[in-house]
Amino acid sequence: MRVNFTVNGRKQEADDVWEGESLLYVLRERMGLPGSKNACEQGECGSCTVRLDGVPVCSCLVAAGQAEGREVVTVEGLADYAKHREGAHPGTGCAAGACGTSLDAAQRWQARPADGQSAEAGELSPVQQAFIDAGAVQCGFCTPGLLVAADELLETTPSPSDQDIREALSGNLCRCTGYEKILDAVRLAAARQEEAVR
Repeated sequence: MRVNFTVNGRKQEADDVWEGESLLYVLRERMGLPGSKNACEQGECGSCTVRLDGVPVCSCLVAAGQAEGREVVTVEGLADYAKHREGAHPGTGCAAGACGTSLDAAQRWQARPADGQSAEAGELSPVQQAFIDAGAVQCGFCTPGLLVAADELLETTPSPSDQDIREALSGNLCRCTGYEKILDAVRLAAARQEEAVR
């Protein structure tokens, strides 16, 4: 079957998708977007988290056909999504297919420090930068899923409590940390977001 959907704000098409193929497989293998990680394939670890119509989901559990006509945001599109949301749609997302990251740009995206010394320095979303600044990244395998979940939290709950943060990230497992630096990163992103609004 053919699946038409929006990925990081751009209309995309995946051909010859078999009925049992997961959204995760289509994103990683067919579209070349490896940010969402393939770990448990059971929806237990959160490493494959993407936003489907604005809601964080484990893409390993979503059949690709279920994405027909829907909007997907992956970790590769978070920076553009956050920048656009801040400028054009404060506090909300954008209409499906109206804006976002091209597939080519998302495939070439690499996180780079925002030191301003490199002409190729890639911009990060506020939550991505906060994860770096708080030292919340270790091996990095779980990080894309945590970033997507944290981004959604901060969009819907600009001033989250610790309980809000724990609840939003509860579906994401990390084997390297004690989670404290991850919580610090989300607190930092929320504080910076509040400061920017003032």
